[in-house]
Amino acid sequence: MVKKISIAWFRQDLRLSDNLSVVAASNLGDILPIYILDDYYVPDSFKIGSASKIWLHHSLDMLNKSLNGNLNIYSGVSSKIIEEIIEKYNVSNVFCNLCYEPWSAMQANDVKMVCNKRFVNYKEFNSNYLWNPDDILKNDQSYYKVFSAYKNKSYLLSPRKAVENLKKISTIKDIENKTTLLDLDLIPMKEKWHQKILESCDIGEMAAQNKFSYFVKNKLSGYKKDRDYPAKNSTSLLSAHLHFGEISPSKVWEYISNVGKLHAIDCDIDHFLSEIIWREFSCYLLHHSKNIHKDNFNSKFDNFPWKSNEKHLKAWQYGNTGYPIIDAGMRQLWKTGYMHNRIRMVTASFLVKNLNIHWHEGRDWFWDCLVDADLANNSASWQWVAGSGVDASPYFRIFNPIIQGEKFDKHGDYTKKFVPELSNLPDKYLFKPWEATEEVLKSAGIILGETYPNPIVDLADSRNKALDLYRGLK
Repeated sequence: MVKKISIAWFRQDLRLSDNLSVVAASNLGDILPIYILDDYYVPDSFKIGSASKIWLHHSLDMLNKSLNGNLNIYSGVSSKIIEEIIEKYNVSNVFCNLCYEPWSAMQANDVKMVCNKRFVNYKEFNSNYLWNPDDILKNDQSYYKVFSAYKNKSYLLSPRKAVENLKKISTIKDIENKTTLLDLDLIPMKEKWHQKILESCDIGEMAAQNKFSYFVKNKLSGYKKDRDYPAKNSTSLLSAHLHFGEISPSKVWEYISNVGKLHAIDCDIDHFLSEIIWREFSCYLLHHSKNIHKDNFNSKFDNFPWKSNEKHLKAWQYGNTGYPIIDAGMRQLWKTGYMHNRIRMVTASFLVKNLNIHWHEGRDWFWDCLVDADLANNSASWQWVAGSGVDASPYFRIFNPIIQGEKFDKHGDYTKKFVPELSNLPDKYLFKPWEATEEVLKSAGIILGETYPNPIVDLADSRNKALDLYRGLK
């Protein structure tokens, strides 16, 4: 009996463990594993960002090693490439996992049409999320727009169970394909910036599993409280691994549910699982509201009087606002490709509410600089802070960077790490250096306006202006 050849089309599922498309292909015979860098349908502003390219390069490298060097890499239009492979190898099946970006859906639809034309079995699986977005609806079949309601409904449904690891995979190498990982041109070889990113990252399926196991055993206890303190490093750091599919949320859910109780109390476990559900909710919103990544969910914001201020935008992007906790966060982002979650909220609030700059600008900067840049998460989170999204932050919630710094980085361990020019400033003045006397500044080696910038806006004044603008929406 001749074994059937099945294409396992890797997309945002760069792992072998708990990968339904790989399992389906393996059960039927030989696998032709492929990855295609395809941005044909992707708008220019949403093509993969600089930091994500670096992660993707190394994630593909690790996946290729897991497949004993038999990952077939291509660049171009997915449907055309897959059609050529089908004809060349007499492929019987094409399996992949669902992705919910609008352009990913277009790619998959084109591939499905090719398979139908060629009488090839095509099937999509849901390996990257706990629930299918169409399975959680209100009684009237409309979708939820409030996280708490969505979360409560999701708990009534069993999340997808992880499948057992594959014992053996028989893979096929497309020897006629000459495209290599380096040909994808994901790494800026002439720049040293990507090396800084790599210093802060462990990439790949095994790294994700090890990182998660360490987190559960050493950081889950106290998570609900400690996650808000950036210097404590008490978050799981799984966001990029989940985005690229190096670990499945089903594996995460089951491990936390089964092993977590040995290391933490219920409130910590529940809070972590709630964060996993927030990721699901963001994807859910993207699926049901196709343009949430670009259009205000609340149309009242379509005529909001955003400012265009290139000087302020650049100061924010590169961490030169004069507000230390903001600058620490933005410099962490630039240096490492990552930013602590609470600091993301604080820096985002400062951009849209204190600087009155459109959330699109923040979305685009995070998209380019974050290794975990995810269309659903990034878009939903920015709209939440701006107030234009579903279940959004109330307009009057404007994070005060001084209070946030003093509360969540009391002794400045985080801030001083990324804003070292303030290292010798007493804690009393760390988050408001302009209040320090000339003598204190001099002894700390600081010259405001030279070694560290003066604040680019007045907090009270900018807050009051923002409140007036937001009230005007009513």
